[in-house]
Amino acid sequence: MQRYFSLADCDVVGFDLDHTLCRYHLSQSARLIYDSFAQYLVTEKGYDKDLLTLAPDSLDFCCKGLVLDIEEGNFLKLAEDGTVLRASHGTKSMTNEELLETYGRREWKHFNTVSEMVSRSAKYYLYDNYFDLPGALLCARVVDSLDQHDGQKKYDFWKDMVAAVQHNYKISAFKDEVFNKESEEPEVKGEADR
Repeated sequence: MQRYFSLADCDVVGFDLDHTLCRYHLSQSARLIYDSFAQYLVTEKGYDKDLLTLAPDSLDFCCKGLVLDIEEGNFLKLAEDGTVLRASHGTKSMTNEELLETYGRREWKHFNTVSEMVSRSAKYYLYDNYFDLPGALLCARVVDSLDQHDGQKKYDFWKDMVAAVQHNYKISAFKDEVFNKESEEPEVKGEADR
């Protein structure tokens, strides 16, 4: 058995969007992902341009295991047993009273276990990987924007968010938009063949 591993000795290297052979620079990749999703929503779907401006500490909102209640615009952080640890409406923290009024007791009624929860359902979405997690912040900011401008109570932005994800994670988006154009981000300059 060889003592050292070299990628030069490999004929094929496989990657997926969550388990790669590289170490992520999470803050840079999260910002890049957020910006690309937000740019799509603003330019293609007509959302408020304020979504393009992001305070440096805004990404602190993102953590694995957030559940988005798509119709209500609420985010739940659950414990392993389904207890709601905290919740927010958009980016605004919900009080215990608001939480009880909206979801009842502290154990979320739609929970079996996080590992059994269907992460892609029609009503709820589980943010469980680094490649869609910046979308949680964007969705929360969309809710804030819709509340501020339209006073909505039920939300219908999810189809646009799915379109943004699909647009940004198609192969041509990586090749054409990231690798072949000059970028302000030095970590994304490069060649598509590499």
